Amino acid sequence: MFRRGKPRALFLVLLIAALVLIVAELNWHKMKDGRVYLSLLITPLQWLVDLPSRGADRLSDVVVDRATLVRDNERLRTESLELQRKAQLMAALTEENRQLRGLLNARERIEAQVTMAELIGINPDPFLHEVIINRGFEEGLYAGQPVLDAGGVMGQIISLTHYTSRVMLVTDARTAIPVEVNRNGFRSIALGRGVLGELELSHVPDTADIQEGDLLLTSGLGGRFPRGYPVAVVSEVIRDPGRPFTLVKATPSARLDRSRHLLVVDYRRPDAERVLDEAEWRHE
Repeated sequence: MFRRGKPRALFLVLLIAALVLIVAELNWHKMKDGRVYLSLLITPLQWLVDLPSRGADRLSDVVVDRATLVRDNERLRTESLELQRKAQLMAALTEENRQLRGLLNARERIEAQVTMAELIGINPDPFLHEVIINRGFEEGLYAGQPVLDAGGVMGQIISLTHYTSRVMLVTDARTAIPVEVNRNGFRSIALGRGVLGELELSHVPDTADIQEGDLLLTSGLGGRFPRGYPVAVVSEVIRDPGRPFTLVKATPSARLDRSRHLLVVDYRRPDAERVLDEAEWRHE
């Protein structure tokens, strides 16, 4: 405005126009209507000017929200599987509580530690029921460790690498799991038959009290599987007078062909407790 010529003239024109608009705004009520129409014309321009800023904000929210959702989803999935694992023990705990209610010095049940894993591969050999999970001995896993899904026992680890493990399913022909009937405590061995949806109990006497629908739990014998986890449900009991044993078939509780997220159970006791137990046993 300190220059001579057109800049100063333009400044004076704009200054006079501003003063006229201020006086008109204060004294002429129709100016409000004009301002409304003017703002309507300016709105698209304002929207275009604000578009980059809003786009950047939305992109930031999407990135942050996605990372948060992935983290929360992983945490909730782990908590869900852990709760389902604990729920599996309820049937065994209820029956055990009924049987041991009168005992005062029963030892406390050992709480097992678990590691969440994801199924990443399947053995294509039709005679080997094996899957591969994305955890190895770098995460502290070891051979023989039980593997569960939301329904029950799925199998056990048979070999490991740094970051993966091979799991043999309960239906594999090489599998044998000590089980007990939850209803009456009858013990037997559940054998895999090489058929994905079927197990068979070995050498069941004709006089054994076992029925269709009975829940088979891990008995804890053999030291491979902790006690009290669902293994299968009895689906068929065939008693043939010409055979010395009853043929018992069962359906696995685990969803062997559908489960993707699994739990690897570590129920080993600390060495100090093991030494103490051995000392007590020798003393007795």
